[in-house]
Amino acid sequence: MHKFLLTVTFLLLSIAAKAENFTDIKQLALLSAASYQGVQSLPVTLNKLGYQLIHQNDLAGTELRYFIARSADGTQFIAFRGTSNLENALVDLDLAFAIHPKLNVQLHQGFANAAAGAFDDMSEHLDKTHAIRTTGHSLGGAIAVIIAMQLQRSGYMVGETVTFGQPKVTNFKGANTFSDLPVTRVVTPKDLVPLVPPLSPLQLQDLDIYWHVGREIILLADNKYSVTSGIKSMLRATKFMSSVPDETHINAHQMATYLSLINGKLTNPQLEAYDAGINVFGFSLN
Repeated sequence: MHKFLLTVTFLLLSIAAKAENFTDIKQLALLSAASYQGVQSLPVTLNKLGYQLIHQNDLAGTELRYFIARSADGTQFIAFRGTSNLENALVDLDLAFAIHPKLNVQLHQGFANAAAGAFDDMSEHLDKTHAIRTTGHSLGGAIAVIIAMQLQRSGYMVGETVTFGQPKVTNFKGANTFSDLPVTRVVTPKDLVPLVPPLSPLQLQDLDIYWHVGREIILLADNKYSVTSGIKSMLRATKFMSSVPDETHINAHQMATYLSLINGKLTNPQLEAYDAGINVFGFSLN
C-alpha cells in the first residue's frame, strides 16, 4: 500500500511538472518588466515581443502606470507597473481593509482605490469578444489581481492572471469567493513582498486575515520549482518576516532575478515538494 501511494504521488508530481508552461510565464514576466519602460520605448519593446500596444497611461494623482497590448490571436494583456524598491514596498503597505461595493469582498484599501481608477480608465479600450489576461510585478501584481476580479464580474472573458512578487490583496473569505479566478503567483524563496502581511499559526481561526488568491509557483535554483497554495503558502511568511530586509531580499524581489530564474526552467523543469520547515506544537506543516 505504501509503495502504491508513493507511485501515485510520483505520477501526480510528474503530470504537474509537464503541465507547467514556463514559456508562457516568461512572456508574462517580459510584459511585467516592460511596464517599467518609458512612453517612447514601450511600443518598440512590445513590437519586438510580438504585441501591439493598444493603450498606456500614468494615472493622475497616483504612481500607477499600466498598458494594454494585444497578441496576434487577439488576446488582450494588461500589465501594471509595481515597485522594485523592497523597503518602500514594505513600509508603505497600508494594511486597512475596505469592502468593495461591486465585488462585495474585503480588499486592501489602497490597492482597491488604485484599481478602481485604472478600471475606469481602461474600460473603453477593452474588447469583450476576446480574452483578457492581467499581469504585474510587486504592487502592480496586486492591482492585476483586483482588475481580474472586476473584469470577471463585468462579463469579460478572463484568462489566467500571472503575477510576480505580489503582496496579498484580500482576506480568507475574499480569496474563497474568487477561488475560481485563475491566478498564478510566481515568487522567489527570499522575496518578502509576497509574504506581507505575515500570518501567525495562532490566527488561523480568524478568517479576517490577509490571504492569497490562487496558486503559488516558487522559483528554486537551476531548473527546479515548487507549487504551493492555501495554508502552506501562507505559512512561508512565518520564517522570514522577523528578518530585516537586506541585499539578498532586495535582489530576490527584482524582475531581473525573476526572469533569470524563469529562464532556467524553460527546458526540463523539475517539480520538487516545498519544505516549509515549519513545525507547530511538534507537528510538521509540510
